[in-house]
Amino acid sequence: MAEEFGPGRAEVLAKDHVLSGLGGCTVDQALAAGIPAKEIWREVCVAFDVPAERR
Repeated sequence: MAEEFGPGRAEVLAKDHVLSGLGGCTVDQALAAGIPAKEIWREVCVAFDVPAERR
């Protein structure tokens, strides 16, 4: 996430942005719940329209 959004913004997004595709969890909550990082990244990409070549 830091590579895509920059380190500061990535940290804020991981802590504060709720992703509906993860059942209403933030990235940090999803990681703590044991959801695989690849699955989380896919949801982040969908939520923020990350181009396919950077996914």
